[in-house]
Amino acid sequence: MNDRNYDWNENGYRSAMQFHLNPVPPYDFFLSSRIFSSGDPEVRRFESGTFRQVLRIGGTPVLVKIISCGTVGEPSLLAEIQSVRKLYAGEVGEARRRVSSMFSLQDDLNAFYRTIAGDPPMAALSGRLFGLKAPATATVFEALVSSIIEQQISIHVARVIETRLVKRFGDPLEFQGRRYYAYPLPERLAEGSPGEFRSCGLPARKGEYIRNVASMIVRDELDLEGLRDVRENGTIIRDLCRIRGIGLWTVEFVLLRGLHRLESIPADDLGVRRAIAGTYCPGKRITGEDARRIALKWKDWKGLAAFYLLVAEQIDRETPGTTA
Repeated sequence: MNDRNYDWNENGYRSAMQFHLNPVPPYDFFLSSRIFSSGDPEVRRFESGTFRQVLRIGGTPVLVKIISCGTVGEPSLLAEIQSVRKLYAGEVGEARRRVSSMFSLQDDLNAFYRTIAGDPPMAALSGRLFGLKAPATATVFEALVSSIIEQQISIHVARVIETRLVKRFGDPLEFQGRRYYAYPLPERLAEGSPGEFRSCGLPARKGEYIRNVASMIVRDELDLEGLRDVRENGTIIRDLCRIRGIGLWTVEFVLLRGLHRLESIPADDLGVRRAIAGTYCPGKRITGEDARRIALKWKDWKGLAAFYLLVAEQIDRETPGTTA
């Protein structure tokens, strides 16, 4: 099916376009999107086979809706972009690239599966989660803010706080009687008051960290998207760790989620260590160094292997009686 444009008048003038994306197989859209099934429907949600999120394309907030129209072996996605204005050809290309990057559609899982073939636990897990790809954030800034929020608290609590942050500082967008929110721009967070951050559930210090990072971007002292062109992870770690409130744990999550460096593993994270220990050292607690040592067998796919372990752990919690 060719790309399609159409317009209609409902709640004001709207414009929409559809296009198809063909992920590198194998790819299981439902399995890869299920981590968003508990998300806030006004921010980001996978529900009834449809993924929805507001992105900024050409500086304009647009609602992205994605469904699968293929199979794991022959994957195909249909994306619909709803906007308050028509998108130019270059902006449509930007939307394609953004969606492809967010869903890691060009990752070759076959290379990963070949790498872990000699590791029986991980090979078994890859069969169980065949076609699972690790999503990335829409921007590096989003990954950094999310990681700061998650410092030393549970992922569930962090998601609640981040949702409040998005709704407090993000731009609203209304379509067909429903409201959605775009992730806040650095300019907005740089202007945030301590009271506004506290109202989201953020401690004063974390609010300061986020405001400081946003202010550095506004003042052109920090170019997070430019980090995509920096080849050495060590350089990124060194530079970001110089910023107040940012340490190795935070940067490793930025490398993995924001820059999609799948060779990076946040081995000091409690959840990652727990997931690795559950499969490789049952009944034991392991250190970050232990986790890094075990992860060596996964070579350039350490972060993806850890993601598989975490997803399997989540599925087991949600489905009593299952085992990895």
